[in-house]
Amino acid sequence: MVNYDCIIIGSGPAGLGAAFYLLDKKPDLKVLILESGKTSSGGLRNDCKMNFTYPIGFPSENWNKDEADFYLEKVIEKLKPEILEKNNLSTYQMRAEKLGVNLINIKQTHLGTDGGLFLIKKLIKELQDLGVTIALEETMLSVDSDKKIIKTDKREIGFKAIMIAPGRKGFRFIQSVMDSLGVNYMDHIIDIGIRVETRVEHYPIVKDYYDPKFMFPEKVRTFCTNSGDAHVVQEKYKTVHDEVYYSVNGHAYSKEREANGLTNFAMLKTVRFTAPLASGQQFAVNLGLQAMLMGGGRPLMQRVGDFRLGKRSKESTFNGDLYDFKPTLAGSCPGDISLAMPSKIMRNIWKSMKLLDTIVPGILHPSTIMYYPEIKLYANKPEFLDRHFRVKDTVFFAGDGAGTSRGITAAWASGIRAAEGMLEVILL
Repeated sequence: MVNYDCIIIGSGPAGLGAAFYLLDKKPDLKVLILESGKTSSGGLRNDCKMNFTYPIGFPSENWNKDEADFYLEKVIEKLKPEILEKNNLSTYQMRAEKLGVNLINIKQTHLGTDGGLFLIKKLIKELQDLGVTIALEETMLSVDSDKKIIKTDKREIGFKAIMIAPGRKGFRFIQSVMDSLGVNYMDHIIDIGIRVETRVEHYPIVKDYYDPKFMFPEKVRTFCTNSGDAHVVQEKYKTVHDEVYYSVNGHAYSKEREANGLTNFAMLKTVRFTAPLASGQQFAVNLGLQAMLMGGGRPLMQRVGDFRLGKRSKESTFNGDLYDFKPTLAGSCPGDISLAMPSKIMRNIWKSMKLLDTIVPGILHPSTIMYYPEIKLYANKPEFLDRHFRVKDTVFFAGDGAGTSRGITAAWASGIRAAEGMLEVILL
């Protein structure tokens, strides 16, 4: 059986951040990164939009501003981002403030999906040159914290310290790990919403502020704005019973690609459940399955013009008249999202969209498309033993799937925090 000083499960930003920190502090460490996918994965692969300002991406139960700022400096030092310029911000902020909406000024950079892939290859090569072993298409099945052994679908591996960071899509996997280790957790917070797609001229703020962060009343916010060569995509998920459902998402390519004149962004409603609901994430999964039932196994899409008239969209809706652009996720099913989304969530999101249309007139143009569902399942709340996200003597968590972050830069920062704890364990 092969042994390592440190095993990192997941090659997303949390795993990368941890690996670079460990090798920087102790270059002779024997480190393994285990990745179930064919290539390195994580948030860097999808659009690669990064925010460098608290509180974006930093759950308040795990971070305060001073902590976030401290670790963000380490992230910036490694990634050396080119911060995007903003224009006319005060005008938009003044309009928003009058309506009780907050437009947060965030330091951002955007590499695009193609730029993100280039960055991943660069970072992976750096780690390999430092001696890190990266095992692709290998899945961890279980961990024994007492014997300090993990079992994969290929072998058994020993460790001194392990960090588990499977990302958002690994939320169910990390729950199974917590169950096996006897770690208490809650998963009662979820994000449910839609992905909005429209012409850039109907949402011109993106010319001044690439990914504007609007915070509305009723815990609704804009999220993950894309413009340039922007596309809406679908992400495949499976339930514990192997039922398939899709959540929509958005991405854009780098400036090297020709713009398609469209922009897309999410409108998300954060929902916090209380007793007696056992699992907020299971509730969200059921919503995803319901949407698939209505859409014949596909996400739903509806034009704003039809929604305002109280009628469903049909194939004929997507014509060349007022509805003047083709959906980039053309495989979606035209329908009525109000039949699939809980009414309170729909009301909160629609109210927020009307406020947004007052701040940035045009977003409610009849041609604007609303895709459903966009579901974020990264709100596990494990009981951590210390500030390094330790759950057992030698076992640490990090990243979105563990609820320690909600985005690329915060995930990287959480990986560093966990790595600090791993190093303490190893050096005991």
